[in-house]
Amino acid sequence: MAEKKKLERADILYPELSYRVVGALFSVFNALGYGYREKYYQRAIAQELAIARIPFKQQIAYEIKFKNKIIGRQILDFLIDGKIVLELKRGNRFSKHDITQVYGYLKATNLKLAILARFSSKGVIFKRIVNEQ
Repeated sequence: MAEKKKLERADILYPELSYRVVGALFSVFNALGYGYREKYYQRAIAQELAIARIPFKQQIAYEIKFKNKIIGRQILDFLIDGKIVLELKRGNRFSKHDITQVYGYLKATNLKLAILARFSSKGVIFKRIVNEQ
């Protein structure tokens, strides 16, 4: 059983980068609190990531293709260091739609990890979502 736990810990994708990103989320929440629109949290996160010197791009468009033809586009809130999709939401719980949306982002980008973060009345809630394909 201990061996299985070691393997699970070793399989965590980008642990240090993820920790720093989540730290930025909490820093923003601690400063702003709850009740703002998503776009204001997004602007604050961009500032916090820049201060922390975490490479990122925001509002990145990715194409959805079917048989090599573009059938749509998705806009990511953040792409962190070319490795992690960061999607922001506000409210008190994640919906199935939120999680499905992030899986779609992972498929479109062919990336392995997303952090879905929600600014709620109880604080920051986040989920690490892994693309296992």
